[in-house]
Amino acid sequence: MSIWERAQSVMVAACAAVGLIVGTALPVGEVAQYVVLPALMLMLVAVFAQVDAAQVGAARRARTVVAASLVLNFVWTPALAWALGAGLLGSAPDLRIGLLLLLVTPCTDWYLVFTGLARGHLGIAAAVLPINLVLQLLLLPVYVLLLGGQAAMVDAGTLAEAVLLVLVVPLLAAVILRWAAARFRGAAWRDTVLVGAASRVVLPLLYVAVLAMFAWQARTVIEHGTDLLAMLPPLALFFVVAPLVAVGTARLLRLRPDERVTLTMTTVARNSPIALAIAVAAFPDRPLIAVALVAGPLLELPVLVVLSQIVRVPGESGTAPRADR
Repeated sequence: MSIWERAQSVMVAACAAVGLIVGTALPVGEVAQYVVLPALMLMLVAVFAQVDAAQVGAARRARTVVAASLVLNFVWTPALAWALGAGLLGSAPDLRIGLLLLLVTPCTDWYLVFTGLARGHLGIAAAVLPINLVLQLLLLPVYVLLLGGQAAMVDAGTLAEAVLLVLVVPLLAAVILRWAAARFRGAAWRDTVLVGAASRVVLPLLYVAVLAMFAWQARTVIEHGTDLLAMLPPLALFFVVAPLVAVGTARLLRLRPDERVTLTMTTVARNSPIALAIAVAAFPDRPLIAVALVAGPLLELPVLVVLSQIVRVPGESGTAPRADR
């Protein structure tokens, strides 16, 4: 992990601060708003370009871990997100939607880094990635409309269009990019040069999007600064409860230590870039939803760093799923 990856929370906070200063001091809001969504979509193309769909086949050899991960991510976590939002953010509908968008989108990139650091099973973690991605595409509109209630206040068509624009278009672009790279330069070039370049541009594009968003919505942030602090208790509760439930589930299922690490990381890590892109596209007139999502990675990365040390497996990382899983 590079120094820029380790400092992600600091960089996100710094970009937000710079954006606030620039947006308050200079009339750049009208320009900055046209930077946010393109930067996020380019970032998602880079994220998706690193995904190998062939990894899905490995999931069949790790059925117990994959099944547990799907239940925790797509059944238990949405229920917890709804409970936290209703219980702690009942009077703040935009913050509730921001929390819901963040918590119902399991990570499709960062958890691999921390799974490796904790010596978890990278093969299973990689196999879960495309499954998580596809299910997000299908279920995100359902979660927002069913669990968001009156707070969502967006029709299904608008939400479907946002998902199509922000997730499907970058995904198709990435698939075409991977195919073209393999077709004209070879699979080895694709897996080294293309994937390497894609991994290096993800964070800079995220930082640009965060800076531009806060420059665009500087006055909104200043007016609702105290409201944003309300996001911290539900996020803190999630990042305490989720690891405990994941570890408890792994022990109940008698998973191996490396499988336990993988299940824990896939349950705790969230996909804040995708959630942010959806918020910008689906709720353009409610900027507080997108602004609230920035609180996620500020807490998430330090939690994952600490958690990777707590659940770390002694010895070598797992390399292949057990046949009986």
